[in-house]
Amino acid sequence: MLTSQNVYERISEILKGKRNELTAVSDRIWDFAETRYEEVQSAEILAATLEEEGFDVQRNAGEMETAFVASFGSGKPVIAFLGEFDALSGLSQQADSATKVPIVEGGNGHGCGHNLLGTGAMAAAMAVKQLMEENKLEGTVRYYGCPAEEGGGGKAFMARAGLFSDVDVALTWHPWDENQVYHARMLATCQVYFRFTGTSSHAAFSPHLGRSALDAVELMNIGSNFLREHIIPEGQLHYAITDAGGMSPNVVQPNAEVLYKIRAPKISEVAAILERVKDVARGAALMTGTEMEIQFDASSADLIPNATLGKLMHKHMEATEAPSYTEEEYAFAQEVQQTFSAEEKAAIQKNEDKILSRGILDFPSEPGFFRGSTDVGDVSWLVPTGQIYVTTCAFATPFHSWQLVTQGKSSIAHKGMLFTGKVLAASALELLQKPDLLEGIKAEHLANLDGETYQSLIPTNTKPAPIKRKK
Repeated sequence: MLTSQNVYERISEILKGKRNELTAVSDRIWDFAETRYEEVQSAEILAATLEEEGFDVQRNAGEMETAFVASFGSGKPVIAFLGEFDALSGLSQQADSATKVPIVEGGNGHGCGHNLLGTGAMAAAMAVKQLMEENKLEGTVRYYGCPAEEGGGGKAFMARAGLFSDVDVALTWHPWDENQVYHARMLATCQVYFRFTGTSSHAAFSPHLGRSALDAVELMNIGSNFLREHIIPEGQLHYAITDAGGMSPNVVQPNAEVLYKIRAPKISEVAAILERVKDVARGAALMTGTEMEIQFDASSADLIPNATLGKLMHKHMEATEAPSYTEEEYAFAQEVQQTFSAEEKAAIQKNEDKILSRGILDFPSEPGFFRGSTDVGDVSWLVPTGQIYVTTCAFATPFHSWQLVTQGKSSIAHKGMLFTGKVLAASALELLQKPDLLEGIKAEHLANLDGETYQSLIPTNTKPAPIKRKK
């Protein structure tokens, strides 16, 4: 069995040798900045790199063009690394700049660091594969290329396709402004389009002959706003009018569409709220004499934490040397911080004017709660799932912002990504060698589910789709 000391040393050696290749892949994905289900180049560069490393790659996984599964080894246990690589729309920004300067006005940008996420998870898979070969370890290591985390629920579609059916444990991470093991629940969510079709007519000569789809959207939104009082306090309704029917106020609008996002602590609660929102939409259609069509877009389940797995990852996070930073890196991070809002600057001051986080936060005694959402939740219902958060940016950097995008190719980001690869690899190698530990993690997972089973909200006829763009 590998000793702890030589594991850390060997992983560091392996990833040091691959550092230039890994940072180049991450930077290329940053350059591509492809949004949900359109990450063709991003998925391919990761898949091709793993193929060159000796992994067997299944492209078009789950009948999704930008999903893939790369495998090495055979038999049990099966350790999965989850990688993401999608960008966000409207966040184009030059790298390494403390001034907001888009590369392409209105273009895409990696405002959540998924260029780092996908590459850091790949680094771990590559290191584990090499150590499995060197030490003749049994089992299977897999890298899951997961598209469309940002609102597209790629992992939920992969789960529906059964791609995680034989996985024993899944490991992943997320770029952040601090170092910690993520041990908290998250909100479940779904996104649904409501499309209304009416009858156009001249708004002055014959308004009585028209049936306004835009009126239906507005009435639906009003009804939903009244509904907010009568759903669970933790539930949330968000909406965006994606088609207001045109630019002519003197025409009764025959077509209109609204996209709803529903959040709640549990996927079952999201499902219950969705049914009530559907009733509101039907009522709006009845009031306006229009037809209503529902198009399901995406969903993600609530996240199930696992303390045993989390403590294992925390142990390896503390044992792995965290990155140190140069004066130039501190200066750049501080320069970026000067562009933050007053509220974000106040958070920095409360933390003794922290610039870059190096320490490891304590593992919490009880799971916390984070009011975000992720499709990692869908995987966590199926298999025990562990996740770490790692410093890749200046402290208090807001995510989904140009400030996060501009730091995505920095040496700070690269250091966090490679540190992640070491921690995830060390965690996976211990799981490969300790079947009793793995069984304990799986037993806790079953206890945390408390008899509930995974229920995806995605209808059987719903297919993954890119972001809708205005014509």
